[in-house]
Amino acid sequence: MLDLQADALLKQAAEQGAPDFADLPPEQCRAFFKDFIVTVDTPPADVDVRDQNIPGPAGDLPVRVYTPKDGSTPRPVLVFYHGGGWVIGGLDEYNGVCSALAYKSGCVVVSVDYRLAPEHPFPAAVEDCYAALEWVAANADELGADASRIAVSGDSAGGNLATVVTLLARDNNGPKITFQALIYPATGLKVGRFDSYRVNGEGLFLTTRTMEYFGGHYQPDMTDFRAVPLDAKDLSGLPPALILVAGYDPLRDEGKAYAKRLMESGVPVVLTEYAGMIHGFFSMSGVLDAGKQAVNQLAGAVRDASRG
Repeated sequence: MLDLQADALLKQAAEQGAPDFADLPPEQCRAFFKDFIVTVDTPPADVDVRDQNIPGPAGDLPVRVYTPKDGSTPRPVLVFYHGGGWVIGGLDEYNGVCSALAYKSGCVVVSVDYRLAPEHPFPAAVEDCYAALEWVAANADELGADASRIAVSGDSAGGNLATVVTLLARDNNGPKITFQALIYPATGLKVGRFDSYRVNGEGLFLTTRTMEYFGGHYQPDMTDFRAVPLDAKDLSGLPPALILVAGYDPLRDEGKAYAKRLMESGVPVVLTEYAGMIHGFFSMSGVLDAGKQAVNQLAGAVRDASRG
């Protein structure tokens, strides 16, 4: 059964004439998402925040660093990749949730403002996200962080990117990732591949049309695991994972499928389905109690994993 708070939010959006993302050009889509997320994001937590540019594959790559204020170092570090279908979203839209993760987990959180499509199609986002991971590992001392305790996380498209950088780090003798926290990750990318697209593809915030819109702009190579991590040949040797999915989400089944493949490959996995929730609920924790619960769960899992 659809959660009552989620149902009320959807009805309010419909009454206000909220468009489907797929009906807007990218710039308007970004502006609409930014305006919307301000109304549903959790308030910023009391942590130190600074913006900076780091070297990226195509020039300066903006990141936002969140550091708890108690002064203890070195801390574990969580590299966070925002959602938005590789087309929308950014540092401001995830400010509340990233500050909450830093406050609740005790980690330094580095949020990455990777390049967006269609201006920068696949694999630009992947290249930026992996470069950010390498920078965090190389500059851990500057961050007050411990390079031996790096976790990655992301929601939706960001969950896709988190899975991909984890695979790349394993395959390229890159930074050691100790934990991956994936929030309704887009691992399959083929619209209609799973039944959850059929049952959850309309009227539940993220639609099948929107996923087609995002994919059309991102232009992923569907034969490349950097686009479709669910189809990677080998998922063994990856760090333990927490995977959160929503019951009323087109991406529900591909998140479950990735969890299953990880388990079959010998990777420890905790899979949690928030049965009454819609896509995006994690970043709507200002108005959805289940979103708050999920933020707490993820922060606790990252904190526990960093203790070994």
